[in-house]
Amino acid sequence: MSEEQILKRRPSQDRLETNSTVKQEDANGDSPLLNTLGRREFIGNIGAMTTAALTASVIGLSSISEDIIPEAEAAEIGPLDPRQRRRQAFRVRRQAAVFQKKIPLPEHACNGDEALYPDKIGNYSKGLPHNSLGEVDIDAYDALINALSSGNPDDFEIVPIDGDIKLKNPQSGLAFDLIGSDSHHLGIPPAPSFNSAEEAAEIAELYWMALTRDVRFSEYETNQITNDAADDLSTFSDFQGPKVGGQVTTGTLFRADIPGVLIGPFLSQFLVKTIPAGPMVLEQRIRTLLPVDYIVSYDQWLSLQNGHLPADALSSDVYDPIHRFLRDGRDLAENQHWDWPAQAAVNALLIIFGLEGKSPAEIFLANIGVPYNSGNPYLASQTQAGFVTFHIVDIVRRVVEAMNSALKAAWYQKWFVHRRLRPEEFAGRIQNELMGAADYPINEAILNSPVLDVVFDANGSFLLPQAYPEGAPAHPAYPSGHATWAGAAVTVLKAFFNGSTKIPDPLVASADGLSLLSYTGPGFDQLTIGGELNKLAWNIAMGRNFAGIHWRTDAMEGLKLGEAVAIRIMQDLSDIYNEDFDGFTFTKFDGATVTV
Repeated sequence: MSEEQILKRRPSQDRLETNSTVKQEDANGDSPLLNTLGRREFIGNIGAMTTAALTASVIGLSSISEDIIPEAEAAEIGPLDPRQRRRQAFRVRRQAAVFQKKIPLPEHACNGDEALYPDKIGNYSKGLPHNSLGEVDIDAYDALINALSSGNPDDFEIVPIDGDIKLKNPQSGLAFDLIGSDSHHLGIPPAPSFNSAEEAAEIAELYWMALTRDVRFSEYETNQITNDAADDLSTFSDFQGPKVGGQVTTGTLFRADIPGVLIGPFLSQFLVKTIPAGPMVLEQRIRTLLPVDYIVSYDQWLSLQNGHLPADALSSDVYDPIHRFLRDGRDLAENQHWDWPAQAAVNALLIIFGLEGKSPAEIFLANIGVPYNSGNPYLASQTQAGFVTFHIVDIVRRVVEAMNSALKAAWYQKWFVHRRLRPEEFAGRIQNELMGAADYPINEAILNSPVLDVVFDANGSFLLPQAYPEGAPAHPAYPSGHATWAGAAVTVLKAFFNGSTKIPDPLVASADGLSLLSYTGPGFDQLTIGGELNKLAWNIAMGRNFAGIHWRTDAMEGLKLGEAVAIRIMQDLSDIYNEDFDGFTFTKFDGATVTV
């Protein structure tokens, strides 16, 4: 089935069922599914409800004896009576489930590293016991694989854990969803393999990101180290970042070939502008980290691989006492450190609602000033305004639904398909290789890169300096969870809002992060809602890369996976509306325009 066929909305059944259609059900009004299950089995499996409540839930209040509700009279009106409504609600859900079931399954191929290397050097193992080289205890790794294979909750409880760090929620990859696709129904390509040129290029980028954490985004063009980073990354044969004339530049450094991401300032306006949150007005200042890097000694690194948290991880002494606007990679990393999932997307939603500077009264009473997608049915209405549907309630709901489903899909890929090692683990392999402690099949492109000399001169090791005291979280790298939920949430916002709307009065942080300045540089008049939402998603993903805990492909494929999750959800929900609605039209991360 082609992507175009998948994106098309399902043929809608008539919203109003005719009497002849209704009569096709059995005489008791029960669906064939309920009859197949058996009413006694259905009721017996529910459990804690009273008989009257069970009866009401299964057969509908209209069938309850008049002795139970003696004064009840039919008071509702509408195009369907209660029994018809129940049947139609079932049909909507069944139709969505059948639609998802008919979409072909992906292959879920991995890169083969787990089978290729018996010592599992190419796979995630943080938190399990390791030897002095940071190589995982094979019995412990096999216990993890056994738990993942069986899905038995008890098997997860006997996986050997060596320290304080607990494995992060592997069972969530087995959870089901009632909206959109199942977590197993969407795939991503295999991650770059351990010995590949692409893996070498990605770890080189991460070393340079660590070295440039404290360089202000506004200074990338003139700073020597960012120029060195661009020059070095240009030499890698399989570096997948954007280039100009075949060369990485300071203008493309750490960015992506996604519409809007290469235009204007590095940071999205949705991470800079003030948030009009109802009666509150919130400046986007954050508590950021002091300019200190972590996990740069081998003993610290090995202890962390064994699951032992360093004291710094639980200390408040690591924070800058002054709250600042985002200005560099370290700030962006911390912004995506303890953020709540979907937080940045909800902030963006609020900024979009206040983008034209309208008051809450103008927005909510007069229904003006919100740049909706042209498909919103209330734009042409003379008598109605959206609220529960096609307005803020609907959008927030969809953002959160998409975020949750996206993370389930990501966690399935992380634990059950790829189990890709974290960059901090790979850097430990480089350390042992270059120190002569081990012989690993690491691509020569990274071993010959000047970035390793710069890192060693700064820290006395070849380890990847971490922005977070605790390093990477205790789950595999691929894909990035932040990227996946950001891709899903941003896709929902692009579906609801007019992506071509210009962003007025763009801003950037001052060098000290204490104030906001007007941005009048290149592309200042080309910033749009769609482009800046794309940039927001990429910034969220890159925040984790600046921290040293994710790879470029974790970010890129996470965005695409999240986008696919959101599209599947919107396919299901596009038929739930009573309004005349022709679907959501928006531009994907690859630049293609789709209607769902």
